[in-house]
Amino acid sequence: MKLRDELPVDHHLATVHRYGAAFCGLVLLTFAALGFADALSPFDTSGDTIAGMTTNVALSVISAVVGLALLVGAAVGGNFASTLNMTVGGLFVLSGFAHLLVLDRDANILDFGMTNVIFSFVMGLLIATFGMYGRVSGRLPDDNPYRRRRHARRADRETDPAALPPVRPALLAPGEQPEAPGGGRALR
Repeated sequence: MKLRDELPVDHHLATVHRYGAAFCGLVLLTFAALGFADALSPFDTSGDTIAGMTTNVALSVISAVVGLALLVGAAVGGNFASTLNMTVGGLFVLSGFAHLLVLDRDANILDFGMTNVIFSFVMGLLIATFGMYGRVSGRLPDDNPYRRRRHARRADRETDPAALPPVRPALLAPGEQPEAPGGGRALR
């Protein structure tokens, strides 16, 4: 199964994947632009804050690159945007855990603080949710292309009238007559 073949180009789910990637990409680009505007040093860990989070030029560069990648994903759309969102979201969550381990240590070269860790978790879950929307669930609707792809045999049976089981009349009580197609009682 190839992910790029699952979602038709014009499906309404692609809109959610696109707008989600664009929104999160713009948030990251805004954070990066604010970091660049403050003209911080590349690996400064002195605690300069932008939008309530500590930052330096290295973190601003990473934010700009990831934000641009999400905007490219939004421009391409479809399964690419969905897969990119899920991947970037997962990496954000992993980054949050990794930086949680290096808080207040010399290895914290991106100058992460607790607000950065929380932002990383929230942004990661948000991006991943946009990527998984309509794709990962136990109860996808019948017209969902991901459901149809995963359950191809069942989808074929549901759309092929010859594969459907024959319709049997309901069980009747003794002496009861079946209803006629017009709603009245059938004549025997």
